[in-house]
Amino acid sequence: MATVDPTLDLGRESRGLRVVEAYNRIKDSVVRTEIEDISNLFSGSNAKVFAKLENLQETGSFKLRGATNRILCLTDDERVKGVTTASNGNHGLGIASAAKQAGVSAEVFVSMPVGPEKTTRIEGYGTRIRRVGAGPLDAELAAREHASESGRIFISPYNNWDVLAGQGTVAVELLEQIPDLDAVFVTVGGGGLIGGIGSYLKYASPRTEVVGCWPEGSRVLYESLKAGHILSMEEKDTLSESTTGGVEEGSITFEVARSVVDSMVLVTEEEILNAMRLAYREKNWIIEGAAAVALAAFIKTVENYAGKTVAIVICGGNLSARARKAI
Repeated sequence: MATVDPTLDLGRESRGLRVVEAYNRIKDSVVRTEIEDISNLFSGSNAKVFAKLENLQETGSFKLRGATNRILCLTDDERVKGVTTASNGNHGLGIASAAKQAGVSAEVFVSMPVGPEKTTRIEGYGTRIRRVGAGPLDAELAAREHASESGRIFISPYNNWDVLAGQGTVAVELLEQIPDLDAVFVTVGGGGLIGGIGSYLKYASPRTEVVGCWPEGSRVLYESLKAGHILSMEEKDTLSESTTGGVEEGSITFEVARSVVDSMVLVTEEEILNAMRLAYREKNWIIEGAAAVALAAFIKTVENYAGKTVAIVICGGNLSARARKAI
């Protein structure tokens, strides 16, 4: 069982300042991603709509932010030991890139179904890939066991405050780019991205609505928040591949999400696919299914945001061969 992060006992201001510290730590190591006005796609709504293009990060995903912050927070002894993690792809890419920049040895455990389009890129940073098991949980358990045996530092994709604060740096940039932000749509898997973004926004812009977006087939944290405790539940196949996997018992992201998420939206596979196709047809963007979840959620609820200023976090652009074929 995971231990509870002591920063959960800190107030809103303290959590927000942790994100600011992370931003100052990583800003020279990650891309300050652009925003693009996409209001013309929703001309009937009279809303100002902006896309935050995290797909333009060097690794193609926001995950580089959290990985970089965590690795830059390692002690000298931990740096010598190296790091390990488990990943469906994007977190592994972030760890591989950040570790290479910092001169730290890294290993990434992936489950057998993860395709070569991601594992080859991870290996390109000099990181060793270890393939185990049928799904994300198998890879995570193997990575944790390896960390215990080898002394390497296990870096969770979401259940770590340094990772969460690093992901929250998206919001620092957003408020600088869009000071009058009424709402932000964020795709949710383990909860690291929305936890970090929400932690900063509740500190710096509490009026901004934080909207959590889930695929219907992979909504463990959604159902857990509704139930009031972390659930274990079966997931279905989804185009939002990078949000799959359960939420470990005791995860910090559960309590953080409870305190920062203002509203929640579920989208279907058809809605995800339509959003991916819209992005490609109208903007020539190739975005992954997870990124399309947030776009689909806004499309589904657009009538609620007439006259508002809204940001949609395009969290990544790393498509599997299957998803690329679908669009």
